[in-house]
Amino acid sequence: MDIESDPGGARQKFKSGFIAIVGAPNAGKSTLLNSILGEKIAITTPKPQTTRHQIKGILTGENFQAVFIDTPGIHSSKGLLNRVIVRSATQALDGVDLVLFVVDVTRRSRAAEFRVLDLLAQVKRPVILVLNKIDQIARENLLPMISEFSEEYPFEAIVPISAKYMDGIDILLDEILARLPEGPRYYDGTMITDQPGEMMIAELIREKIFLLAEKEIPYSTTVKVEQIEEPDGARPLTIHATIFVERPGQKRIIIGKNGKFIKKAGQMARMELESLWGQKVYLDLWVKVMKNWSSNERALQELGIAGPEAGL
Repeated sequence: MDIESDPGGARQKFKSGFIAIVGAPNAGKSTLLNSILGEKIAITTPKPQTTRHQIKGILTGENFQAVFIDTPGIHSSKGLLNRVIVRSATQALDGVDLVLFVVDVTRRSRAAEFRVLDLLAQVKRPVILVLNKIDQIARENLLPMISEFSEEYPFEAIVPISAKYMDGIDILLDEILARLPEGPRYYDGTMITDQPGEMMIAELIREKIFLLAEKEIPYSTTVKVEQIEEPDGARPLTIHATIFVERPGQKRIIIGKNGKFIKKAGQMARMELESLWGQKVYLDLWVKVMKNWSSNERALQELGIAGPEAGL
């Protein structure tokens, strides 16, 4: 950190800024955010295109505040939902101070990399390249990769990491903090996210569906929290949520034989919520069909996935 001298002695300048985390689907962006914060605020699954919203994570130190913006994976988008998702990722680059471009070194796609690099060249923000999942490749393969990327774009730094195992996170943070400008404290120092509780709950439920369901089912589901009732006497915190699907057949799958699937997903989500909040939770889940919601602009707006400009 920069040191400033004054008559009263040396004092450190306060630095702050916004950092967008971008990359192709399943590069490990959300895992990276969770690792940086030391707490889970973004859902993660082995399936691509899990993240659908921008999620802010706030890391505050004695002399800095770094606001990270986790984004959906940037990919070739055809359907309306995918176009909305990609637009959310690209809009995150507006006004940020720094960009982290996360690459999965085990599943590289030149087309995907150039798609992101072309976008970064347009926004003209300082970029740190983050080579993720280095625990899964031989270390001697890293140097040629670093050399290759160095020739393709003027990165501020190139940092190899394993977000899952916290390897290289401290080095990455040093590189980030060294490049933050002087600025104010944007959020209360105790906050780690500005994500509404309803969204966090809905995302946790959707994460469990992604983990348990197969094929296209996870991508045809979304979750909306309808009501949260505070604890009252012996009654625990009660959450009423609806899982929306696009077709009746998908509803049958989500409910499962004798309600087995929805019971399992609800149990997993409830246990994690109780662990996060340290209190008993009752989770009331319903499944409804909203025909072709992912290709309907009005439905996307009603579900809170898109704004009024979604169809543009």
